[in-house]
Amino acid sequence: MTDIKESLGKKIKNLRKSKGFSQIEFAEKIGLSTNGLSVIETGNGFLTADTLEKILTVLNIEPDELFSFGGTKNEQQLYKDVIRLLENIKYDREKLAKVYNIIKYVV
Repeated sequence: MTDIKESLGKKIKNLRKSKGFSQIEFAEKIGLSTNGLSVIETGNGFLTADTLEKILTVLNIEPDELFSFGGTKNEQQLYKDVIRLLENIKYDREKLAKVYNIIKYVV
């Protein structure tokens, strides 16, 4: 069985990186030291409820995205996730163009 602290830490790290935050920048935004964030991301410690709320806010994600480690989503969940992800890049022309080209290719 996978260690929940390790899985959650990896998920936080991957989401942080996907949003373009350095470890230093992200730690500042959520009110932790870089070492404190590193402890969480490596699975050597767990976060408090307050830190969890800050992580969700800064990453602009819902709890289910942070705590999902696989599995299948129905069409409505997938659509909601796509819309939320598009909201995150709506002012980034380069990323929007990439997404547009992918969608155009698929459709």
